[in-house]
Amino acid sequence: MEDKRQRVKMALNNEPVDGALCSVWRHLPEEKRTGESVIQDQIHYYRKTDVDFIKIMSDGYFAYPMEIVVRKAADWKKLEPLPGNHPYFTEQAERARGIVEAVGKECMVFYNIFAPFSSLRFAATDAMIMEHLREDEEAVLHALDVIAYDNGRMARKAIRECGCDGVYFCVQGGEKKRFSHEEYMRLIAPSDKKALMEANRHSQWNLLHCCGWDGYENHLENWKDYPCKAVNWSVHVEKMDLAQGKEFFGGKAVIGGLDNTKESVVHKGDLDGIRRCVQEWKEKYAGMPGVLMGADCSFHSDIPLENIAQLVKEVHR
Repeated sequence: MEDKRQRVKMALNNEPVDGALCSVWRHLPEEKRTGESVIQDQIHYYRKTDVDFIKIMSDGYFAYPMEIVVRKAADWKKLEPLPGNHPYFTEQAERARGIVEAVGKECMVFYNIFAPFSSLRFAATDAMIMEHLREDEEAVLHALDVIAYDNGRMARKAIRECGCDGVYFCVQGGEKKRFSHEEYMRLIAPSDKKALMEANRHSQWNLLHCCGWDGYENHLENWKDYPCKAVNWSVHVEKMDLAQGKEFFGGKAVIGGLDNTKESVVHKGDLDGIRRCVQEWKEKYAGMPGVLMGADCSFHSDIPLENIAQLVKEVHR
């Protein structure tokens, strides 16, 4: 029987694997989002749940560090790349390195990297960025370009210096109510691709997450041709199951199929519901190469780890 690393690589390469694979994650508790506590929490999570691969959470570093004061849209033109010794890089690298050194030989490890548009909105506000795009598009696109460079640097550091197998690249902002497909491809996609392509320079194992956390449908076609090894999206929000998505995304490996909300059977710890959910998933996707069980997005930080452990146990049964 192959080990976890080999089996996940086979699945991501669309090769048949002896049994179902599963990995899910949850946001870090507020008190465990900095320093050594993060490393110990993520190691404990892996040991407790037995997931087949680890996605290291970047909670605490969602926002791009603001080294300038922005009062008007034109101020974004002042944004410059961060120095290499900035805590944005060094502290995240410490987190990634510590987790990889503890468990990286047992399973594949991916570091969460947000697309530049998300990092920018977290640093300011969603309303401000949308207003500034209307006022001075060139200035905001400059900021996105700078952040794409720095998020690409973080991806390189996570892979080359910290030993992560790849990154879990999270794209957001594709809601149908926000941009048309044409607007997204003109305004946002270039910075997405700049950061993702830098990750691809250092690893072939990069995963794409098309975020549906807010519950609004996205223009999935925005991300249809993004270069990545596998794709994860909210099957319940987008109304596109894994088989349909596998075809939509050109045959790439796919990850998902589980509801991550607080109303889900996993969050509630409904053992019978978890068993039915896993059985239905297996019946639907059994024998289909390149399909891994995962959740629509991160579970909430207060989910009991016992619930996730039970889920994984049922998948591995």
